[in-house]
Amino acid sequence: MKNADPDELAKFAALAPIWWDRHGAFKALHDINGLRVDYINRRAPLAGRRVLDIGCGGGILSEAMASQGAEVTGIDAGEEPLAVARLHLQESGLRVDYRRAMAEPFADGAAESFDVVTCMELLEHVPDPQSVVTASARLVRPGGDVFFATLNRNLKSFLFAIIGAEMVLRLVQRGTHSYRRFVKPSELTAWSERSGLSFRDLTGLHYNPFTRRYSLGGNTHVNYLMHFRRT
Repeated sequence: MKNADPDELAKFAALAPIWWDRHGAFKALHDINGLRVDYINRRAPLAGRRVLDIGCGGGILSEAMASQGAEVTGIDAGEEPLAVARLHLQESGLRVDYRRAMAEPFADGAAESFDVVTCMELLEHVPDPQSVVTASARLVRPGGDVFFATLNRNLKSFLFAIIGAEMVLRLVQRGTHSYRRFVKPSELTAWSERSGLSFRDLTGLHYNPFTRRYSLGGNTHVNYLMHFRRT
């Protein structure tokens, strides 16, 4: 697989059995999922829309979007997380079309097939994030919406996301992130615009260690979400 890191795939494969444990290694994803879905749904209402979730993993976001009435396809490079995602559909009763695929080759056969494309918490785990951005732009129809979520690259993000979240607060499993793969909003904007996407919004995602709650806001120094539209 050209744009996949074998170590990253192995890491998430090992964690696959506990993907839906709301108090386990993916607790943070469960905690922020409502915020992510609300952000997407406000800017691109999901009901009745064809949605592609790139890097869907065990299906946390995919299922949440399906619960809003979207027709969701989820793709991932790892078979183990997809097996967990398919199994969980039997518990939730929702419908999601899960496929083992990577964004770039998938775009060759499904260009302009989706109203909404989401790529959340994936860019910081692949060798060539710009390639995923380009594929995302190819997959969405003209006038459709693309959403990314990732981590900024600066001293504050290193302190908060690596030292704070992984080593001190243990919000995510140690070794989850590599600082060198964090993506600046300016980089993501440049890649997106070169791919035919136009910028719509940049919003930060924050964690309050005292209330233990997440929120969306203007500070984008660490985690952030971006919305683009295909022109």
